[in-house]
Parts: sequence; C-alpha cells; structure tokens
Amino acid sequence: QVQLVESGGGLVQAGGSLRLSCAAPERTFMSNHMGWFRQAPGKGRELVAIITFGGGTTYYADSVKGRFTISRDNTANTVFLQMNSLKPEDTAVYYCATNPLIGRLRAGVGDYWGQGTQVTVSS
Repeated sequence: QVQLVESGGGLVQAGGSLRLSCAAPERTFMSNHMGWFRQAPGKGRELVAIITFGGGTTYYADSVKGRFTISRDNTANTVFLQMNSLKPEDTAVYYCATNPLIGRLRAGVGDYWGQGTQVTVSS
C-alpha cells in the first residue's frame, strides 16, 4: 500500500511562512508528478501547485503565484511547498497527491493522496 505523508502545517500569523513536506515511497516519487491541493472549510478541493518528475516544470494557481514555491528533493523522495506571505484565505487542509499523467493531476485526479496537514493563518 502506497502512503503519502504530509507534514509541516501549523498556525501562523498573516505574513508569516511555512514549509510543507510530502514524503513518498521511492518508486512512487520517481514515476509520478507531484501536486499540492487544499480544501478550506465549506469549499471544494483546490489545486495549489504541481511539479513534474521530468523537466522540472512547475504550475501554480493564480492565488498563490509569487508567494508559494514547489520543489523536490529526489534523494529524499520528498516534495516541498514553501509558503511565504501567508494570508488568512490560505487557511485550509493541504494534501499532496500523485499521478503519472500531468493532465489528470491538474484536473484533480490523484492515484494516491496523503492524509492532509492543517494550515491556519491568523489575521
């Protein structure tokens, strides 16, 4: 059973920073694109960022562009989401997900999902 494990969430003041991590089994990490999604209370799941396993291409939602950075450490089989200049509207449960097809992942389809990590930004 493949299991993704997110960590790094917490409570921060507006304008602060957090770095989320998502660890995956080596085979899963090396063969899949990795994405971050989030879901706020009463809202649907929203794509935040994607990083591809080949070519280093990244994608960001307009709402986080310029503030968030997605990266990967292939040695550690871990994808990161560096979140700067956090806003109260960033408050959500953040999930990582994988898919070998970039189009599917951008559409919100993941083969595997983590359990989520809570990010709360106070005003």
